Amino acid sequence: MTINKSRIILGSAITCIVLLAQTNISLGQRQMEFLERGLVGVPSEDGMLLSWRMLGTDPDQVGFHVFEQTASGETKQLNDELVTKSTNYWVANPEKGSAYMVKAYSGGKLQDESDPVLPWEKPYLSIPLKTPEGYTPNDASVGDLTGDGRYEIVIHMTGKGHDNSHKGFTDEPILHAYTLEGEFLWEINLGRNIREGAHYTQFMVYDLDGDGKAELACKTADGTRDGAGQVIGDAAADHRNEDGYILKGPEFLTVFNGEIGAAMATVDYVPGRHPETQNPSPDQMNKVWGDGYGNRLDRFLAGIAYLDGERPSLIMSRGYYTRTVIAAWNWRDGELTQEWVFDSHDGNPEHLTYAGQGFHSLSIADVDGDGKDEIIFGSMVLDNDGTGLYSSGLGHGDAMHVSNIDPSIQGLEVFGIHERAQHPHAANLRDALTGEVLWSYPSEDVGRGLSIDIDPRHEGHECWALGEGLSGLWNVKGEEISSQRPSSCNMAIWWDGDLLRELLDGVNIDKWDYEQETSRRIFSGEDFQLLKNNGTKSNPCLSADILGDWREELLARTEDGKELRIFSTPLPTDHRLYTLMHNPHYRLSIAWQNVAYNQPPHTDYFLGAGMEKPAKPKIRLVQWDKRFGD
Repeated sequence: MTINKSRIILGSAITCIVLLAQTNISLGQRQMEFLERGLVGVPSEDGMLLSWRMLGTDPDQVGFHVFEQTASGETKQLNDELVTKSTNYWVANPEKGSAYMVKAYSGGKLQDESDPVLPWEKPYLSIPLKTPEGYTPNDASVGDLTGDGRYEIVIHMTGKGHDNSHKGFTDEPILHAYTLEGEFLWEINLGRNIREGAHYTQFMVYDLDGDGKAELACKTADGTRDGAGQVIGDAAADHRNEDGYILKGPEFLTVFNGEIGAAMATVDYVPGRHPETQNPSPDQMNKVWGDGYGNRLDRFLAGIAYLDGERPSLIMSRGYYTRTVIAAWNWRDGELTQEWVFDSHDGNPEHLTYAGQGFHSLSIADVDGDGKDEIIFGSMVLDNDGTGLYSSGLGHGDAMHVSNIDPSIQGLEVFGIHERAQHPHAANLRDALTGEVLWSYPSEDVGRGLSIDIDPRHEGHECWALGEGLSGLWNVKGEEISSQRPSSCNMAIWWDGDLLRELLDGVNIDKWDYEQETSRRIFSGEDFQLLKNNGTKSNPCLSADILGDWREELLARTEDGKELRIFSTPLPTDHRLYTLMHNPHYRLSIAWQNVAYNQPPHTDYFLGAGMEKPAKPKIRLVQWDKRFGD
């Protein structure tokens, strides 16, 4: 193991500036979506758990009363004293046909009340899907598409696909939108000139213009058909070559209306395949990207970032093995405009150090404490203005986690792993602000790595990785605390009643028994006819805090592909946190979760055993017009 003991928190000018910014500068408020209370009733064998959101804008002293409306029309209050220690309530003997509601109070005054909701009839919420013949539901995202304070779901329907390194024809990528009540909203067919595969279609769902309704943005091409039936570009064009690759023809970036799926703005995708021509030769592509058959040049990532600290911007990219180009866009006042472009091969010799540093995912975080987001593009970081903050030179990897992993030191950290590393830092923890490696382990090749809190006896996260020569479980100082490690090294979920995180692998949830040093199954997707997505990527459609209290929901497809099932924990908790979706770092993690190799979301504060109470987020909630009148 390599450990760097020279990290100086206050010794550098850049860190002093960050600390000054954090203590003396009044940061702006981020525009974020308004959410209702998200009340949900989840049945179990011995009762029912009611849980609801505490909002990021709620006063600290907010409390709740819980009410039952019986089938006969009687309304009764279930609790004697305000619920102030949690945002859930256990009902031991729920009356059949009853609906439930919560009212929020602060300083003795009513703040708001939820609509009455009926509890789920089963341990999950079922959403019937209009899955096209030959397709299966795959990665999903959420956003308030209709402006009612509730999330809707966008699902990528996938047919036959191919990795960039494999030739062959694919089916047309399709996107569907559904409400939580099961209403089908629209279908967008990206067409034959967009190839199907994990590295091609990265779709972002977010309220980009602050009108209270989320948009959808993604790469499009000739023949893309929007949710209103309109075709983008040339409907008859077929740019596929004899190997099924799409290496010519126009490429577009489109912003779609989230409520009806109609295209609202389409521009040329930046960057194109070649700076001089739409139809480059294999030799031209090889000089620019490192191969000429369509592998490296069609590696796309995407995200959402608050570059000005107040409003969200769209981040789209191309390439990460060699040349890397990242573009920032704004959708505001009905116009899609470019904010900046960073190109590792733009002629600036300093930018060449940023080439080849990308992962199969990215993260968005405010690493320098100025209230504005940076783009953590694998082993490199761009500042909010599109300039390079640093390139660590650690190169490509498959998995990355950004959070306050070690709460004993200032700022955020990045835990990452590297394929075929040409250095001794194949699994490492680095300073997110400077790129300095804090500790590391060598390996010939590391394919998976995870960083979450699973053992309350050790401060901060525990980390582990799967690779040649690697074993055991590490604490945040890089010390081995167990020769054993959990059964999976994939995704994670907050599910049960404690503050530790559980292991999410495919559609199964395991709990790490730190005393017995073994994993035990606490939720099996097989019991509910669920299937995982994406082969060895092994992920559900989505895991995110979209309902109830701060713990996360599991969204997964059924074996027949005709149904999406949403699971929320039936387990009470004594811990109270504002909804994770009002933590900007976490919310942006949900926006990019579906990108390439899915990674679990994280908060920007340490969430785990022994945590401090998180600071209230600096946010302002967008209110849809109907709440105040047109």
